[in-house]
Amino acid sequence: MPPVGLRTLNSPVFASLVPVVLFIALGFVAARAAWIRAAAVKDLSNLVFMVLTPALLFRTMSTVHIETLDFGPVGIYFAAAALVFGTTLALQGFTPLAAARALAYTFGNTIMIGVPLIGLAFGEAGLVTLFTLISVHALVLLTGATVVFELAAARERAHTPGEPPPHMLRTVLQAVKNGILHPVPLPIIAGLLFAQTGLVLPAVVDKPLQLLGQALGPLALLLVGVTLAFSKIGTGLWPALRVALIKSLLFPLVLAVLGLLWGFGGPALAVLVVTASLPIGANVFLFAQRYDVAEAEVTASIAVSTAMALVTLPVVMYLVARFVAV
Repeated sequence: MPPVGLRTLNSPVFASLVPVVLFIALGFVAARAAWIRAAAVKDLSNLVFMVLTPALLFRTMSTVHIETLDFGPVGIYFAAAALVFGTTLALQGFTPLAAARALAYTFGNTIMIGVPLIGLAFGEAGLVTLFTLISVHALVLLTGATVVFELAAARERAHTPGEPPPHMLRTVLQAVKNGILHPVPLPIIAGLLFAQTGLVLPAVVDKPLQLLGQALGPLALLLVGVTLAFSKIGTGLWPALRVALIKSLLFPLVLAVLGLLWGFGGPALAVLVVTASLPIGANVFLFAQRYDVAEAEVTASIAVSTAMALVTLPVVMYLVARFVAV
């Protein structure tokens, strides 16, 4: 049997989290060394949000054939996410701040951490379940979050002193329009429609999109580290810890309970519960920057949840093995 230290290095959790921690740390060091100035962060964020994210989302969705996917277990995942998201808005108010926290509670790092972790822990069968979720993960959560952000922002503008109250129907229609004509939902919808035609992207188009998409994860995580270096966390550490705990423990608990109550179980539900416990995804940080809300809290939450995952993920995987994957 390998020594304990070697077993730790080879564990799925450790192997999946180390690259993420390193990218965040590199961004932090680059900012502290003044290799990246604070004034450039917004421009880099726009590059990630407006160029790299659409490339990845369109290419991912361009190969999704809905009729081949089993959405039974995945539906439980989104039901749990909707419950947590809706409860957050009900308790904290229909505001961009509440929307940012709700997205942080429910949107995980399914690509950079989820794929290697699930592959190592559950094998090919687990990856089939995860890829089914990933195929619509951004479509459902990010598109829904975009509409909520737009509606919440419109609601805040409507209550601005001195501003005449806009017509409610016009406000809703404008928010929905802004939610669709947006760098996240638009490429998702376009890619999904393209996939249903049965066509295949030519290599001359597919290869650049692939390279742009591959750059998204590392650059987004570097930006998290950069923003962390420029942020004054201070009292924001406790809110970040609360957000991280809800994402890492409460969300997967809600999912597990719903799944078991509705008669789902076994390896598929186990994969989804572990996926729900993944650290917060960097896309939440991009939304916080775009809507200029809770940037420091979200940035700290991503870092805290990633560090905590070294403890919380093994705990969740142990509980899943005992109570869910049976």
